Amino acid sequence: MIKNMNYDDLDAFSKKVIKGFEFTDSDLEELLKLSKDEELEKLFYVSRKIRNYYFGNKVFLYSFIYYSTYCKNKCTFCYYNESNSITRYRLSTSDIIKTINVLKNEGIHMIDMTMGEDPYYHSNPVKLVDLIKAVKKETNLPLMISPGVIDSCVLKEIHDIGANFYALYQETYDPMLYKKLRIGQSYQKRIDARNAAKNIGFLIEDGILTGIESSVKSLVVSLRGLQKSNPDMVRSMTFVPQPGTPFENKGQNTNKMELKIISILRLLFPDRLIPASLDLEGIHGMVSRLDAGANVVTSILPNNSKLEGVVNYDRDFEVRERSAKNVISKLEHIGLRPAPQSDFNRIIGI
Repeated sequence: MIKNMNYDDLDAFSKKVIKGFEFTDSDLEELLKLSKDEELEKLFYVSRKIRNYYFGNKVFLYSFIYYSTYCKNKCTFCYYNESNSITRYRLSTSDIIKTINVLKNEGIHMIDMTMGEDPYYHSNPVKLVDLIKAVKKETNLPLMISPGVIDSCVLKEIHDIGANFYALYQETYDPMLYKKLRIGQSYQKRIDARNAAKNIGFLIEDGILTGIESSVKSLVVSLRGLQKSNPDMVRSMTFVPQPGTPFENKGQNTNKMELKIISILRLLFPDRLIPASLDLEGIHGMVSRLDAGANVVTSILPNNSKLEGVVNYDRDFEVRERSAKNVISKLEHIGLRPAPQSDFNRIIGI
């Protein structure tokens, strides 16, 4: 549908998408099968046109505090799964506050408080509520929480404190693949948790893992699942084999499928927030993801921070260039700029 279009056709097609063009499963399969560089650039061009219609050259930034790497789950793809013999940490509230006091003056729009499903917090939810309360006292910035599946009554308390976003990724909407990824975890329970959070008043982030699916049809199922989920922020991330996990020998993927899916997400969710994570390929990878239609830079860390991320391409680097200053400098170099905080607040309704 795109590969035979000229650029005038692509401009016209982008307008159709903005007006509500509905993609068939066959359309999505065709887009997912694009492989030549010139075909992909046409897809990315349309996605950028649509993004720029809604957001201009403005990009949003959010930081990432992985405050506990303990987890009770046995996800086959995740470095922090319960069975992996790794060094773990759980930050104290005072250490978290110190990090926030650095971040809140660096030009980011939101702070993401992320952890594994740490039994310390999951068996003592009042501790999680107290932590979020302490964090919220330190900053007026919007707050995202990523604690895994938690009870709706706890979500309600955290929302009442002032948290704005609840991130909970399905990873895949293919039930058979889900069973291989999230061992012993309920497929429906994650959906129910997001729906409960949405009903409470949270904005929702959902996402899928790419490079691990069995087929293009499996990806189409996931894209349709994301549409049904209807998140406020929607992402795709490439599977990267992690040492000590059941999938460590699966083989390394390129980012090509992730970039295609970012662009397709922009077609399916024209006015939504779509992240470009620093966690996979750093600043260089951020640029390619923005070129594909993303409009949010995530996984920003304080300069030379030793905090963990999800994938951590730079875990062993002496210098980690994930600071807001480095991100902003690169954005300006490629003709983009951070949006005013007021723009982000308006989009998320505060």
